[in-house]
Amino acid sequence: MVGANLTRCEGDGVEQGRASRTALSIALIRAAHRGDSGARLFDDPLAAAICGVADGEVAAAQENWIPDVLHPWILVRFRVAEDAIGAAVAAGVRQLVILGAGLDTFGYRNPYPGLRVFEVDHPDTQAWKRERLRAAGIGVPESVAFVAADFEGDDLGDALGAEGFDRTAPAIFVCLGVVMYLSRAATLRLFAFAAGLDAHAELVVDYNDPAATRSAERRAMGADVLTRVADQGEPWQTFFAPAELARELEKLGFDGIVDTSVPETLSRYGFDPDPKYDVFAGRIAHAVRR
Repeated sequence: MVGANLTRCEGDGVEQGRASRTALSIALIRAAHRGDSGARLFDDPLAAAICGVADGEVAAAQENWIPDVLHPWILVRFRVAEDAIGAAVAAGVRQLVILGAGLDTFGYRNPYPGLRVFEVDHPDTQAWKRERLRAAGIGVPESVAFVAADFEGDDLGDALGAEGFDRTAPAIFVCLGVVMYLSRAATLRLFAFAAGLDAHAELVVDYNDPAATRSAERRAMGADVLTRVADQGEPWQTFFAPAELARELEKLGFDGIVDTSVPETLSRYGFDPDPKYDVFAGRIAHAVRR
């Protein structure tokens, strides 16, 4: 569910065979949020451990390079996704596919007996994550399956099927911090796979609207961040306008699409909807195919 890179990391400052700094930074943001006073957008009690830091040392971790103004959006995405997972489970869904799982910890604190969690990511990222899980003493329950796949070149159906995914049973797919790093063709293949199940399917996905109007200050900040991720070998590739994404999802058979902006999403949970948090015109959509 984090912005883990989905191909090999070969950019400047990133060792080949290692997962992205973005994946670690987002996990650190989840960990740091536990120390925030007042109400929380999201709570991840395992985030600090998987990052290899103690709760009191999170603020000093140098790996978190993502500007503070982006943190509310990063955190509320997880809240939306886990609320959707809970609702899906209540409706009878027993398969969760996390696309681009990175250092996500949901599978290790899964409160839903019977929910099978398929974590899909690049083999290098998964090997790195397993090392971190072992170092942190976080056990991997039998309900979690690691699915190694490169979204640009591998067949997702084959990869999931090899780990026991049932295409005839309902499933919810969570795709956070992923679309922007993929080609459009690879993105649409992921959507098509979810829509092609022989059962009820749900998709929670975040993306960015290139057509949205933003202030000069936010455009400058966004350009700086995009330069930094590109320098790390993780360039952003794919954007959608909301109407465009809706058309693509509807063509695949999804309906009941709920699509909200950063301020709208924050407001939904009773938090400050200040437009300053919307540096990249981020949006999150929840679509259902019955």
